[in-house]
Amino acid sequence: MDELKDKALKYHSLNNKPGKIEVVSTKPCMTADELSLAYTPGVAKPVLEIADQEENAYLYTSKGNLVAVVSNGTAILGLGDKGALASKPVMEGKGVLFKRFADVDVFDIELDTKDPAKIIEVVKMMEPTFGGINLEDIKAPECFEIEDALVELCDIPVFHDDQHGTAIISTAGLLNAAEIAGKKMEDLKIVVNGAGAAGIRCTEMFIAAGVKSENVIMCDSIGVIYKGRKERMTGLKSNFARETDARTLADAVKGADAFIGLSVPDCLTADMLLSMNHDPIVFAMSNPNPEISPELAHATRDDVIMATGRSDYPNQINNVLGFPFIFRGALDVRARKITEGMKMAAAISLANLAKEPVPQSVKNAYKGKDLVFGREYLVPTPFDHRVIEWESLAVAKAACDEGVAKKPISDWEHYRAELNRRMEKFWK
Repeated sequence: MDELKDKALKYHSLNNKPGKIEVVSTKPCMTADELSLAYTPGVAKPVLEIADQEENAYLYTSKGNLVAVVSNGTAILGLGDKGALASKPVMEGKGVLFKRFADVDVFDIELDTKDPAKIIEVVKMMEPTFGGINLEDIKAPECFEIEDALVELCDIPVFHDDQHGTAIISTAGLLNAAEIAGKKMEDLKIVVNGAGAAGIRCTEMFIAAGVKSENVIMCDSIGVIYKGRKERMTGLKSNFARETDARTLADAVKGADAFIGLSVPDCLTADMLLSMNHDPIVFAMSNPNPEISPELAHATRDDVIMATGRSDYPNQINNVLGFPFIFRGALDVRARKITEGMKMAAAISLANLAKEPVPQSVKNAYKGKDLVFGREYLVPTPFDHRVIEWESLAVAKAACDEGVAKKPISDWEHYRAELNRRMEKFWK
């Protein structure tokens, strides 16, 4: 048994408590009187209040701080279709991260079906239980259909993290990488390798952030997506077909300013990297092995600006910088949906926070490493306790500005203080 497998399996089975999450009561139930309040006859009183006015569910139940993490296991992080049950460790892991980084409670829901219509029906039926829905590890193109339908059907925020989480964090990183390279977003020539859910949403968000649509070439497993291509043009790929003579990844990256990898290991060669423009931006986010290793990239070019999806290299493009804080802000204003404006507010807040001086307490979590805005520090670290007050506040404010908040906030400094108080127990 390899060392990582041994450690991971022991971690998941420690203390005779298999798994990573449990349900803990928030109210005492130690006496007969407390039992009568927690259940019958006392529980009838909030039941009647909610039946009379549904908004009272946010006052008398956990709905307002409860998110469903829903998967069918058809696209488990880098492992593919392993089934609904096999996705449960990942969904429990999402629950841990939601709680640790934003104090959001989670029920993980694994659905044993590949039928989008059934998933839509089941999740919609569960809407009364939850304040938000996080879709996870559902393969493309079904994930687009499922999310789009649920956003329209539900009156609570629905967010497919595989699509939007990576897009938000990589957009924050790209904004800062372009600044460090001395390039404008509208001038960047970008190659996106990978035409799945994450690749498509990243491309859309880059364009929303100022990249010109005509300056983006997208590739999939058989090459460049170009105008007139017939083979494997499924889902949303046709939206990104370009007039170009490039047919291979090697053709596409010549002269490019940025390579965004959401694909397979080791597909970007040293020769390809050498063919790129000065100060090339390389986000190699295939996990666990990137499209080009940082060691090879830095050995090939000393001007490369490099990010990966891994925690053991600088500039980790990690979804944990997104979903906990986005849902925190959305839940706190009871947003009906998560809008494009809320997503962009999240990205910009992260890009801006990376430019702020990093407290020593955060450096200590990374063995005293000097975290200073630059080529090796494009986005904040997940253990930067300031992320919640920057990102969640930005998301909540965007929801209010866009009119999707059912409980808008007016005193933002008070909200900032509330966020910090909520998280104090996790920082001690």
